[in-house]
Amino acid sequence: MTDRFDRGMARRREVLGDAHVDRASSAARDIDRGFQEFITEYAWGEVWSDTDLTPTMRSAVTIALLAAAGHLEELEMHMRASRPWLDDAQLRGVLMHVAIYAGVPAANTAFKIARKVTEESPEET
Repeated sequence: MTDRFDRGMARRREVLGDAHVDRASSAARDIDRGFQEFITEYAWGEVWSDTDLTPTMRSAVTIALLAAAGHLEELEMHMRASRPWLDDAQLRGVLMHVAIYAGVPAANTAFKIARKVTEESPEET
């Protein structure tokens, strides 16, 4: 593996947690193993590891994009992962932007997920 992969794996674990990354890694099969390596190296090793955005900003952008695109499983995962960086007021602000720029239905669904995530106890995440 490359330094970028190692950096990506470290960042992926930092943001998503060991349990999630271990599940994703152990679930990989021949059909998607290369994809898992690709996202670790490029999404996490490049984009999530650069220093141009703060973790708060990066989480906000990711949540807004996932909500706007309707990628609900990834949205819930990233909302949970954002808890160290985004407080409830910031998350609400991000989702209000989604309502204006991507539509009320997208924000409505995202707010339902946000309620679920913010009402969980830390042990549940």
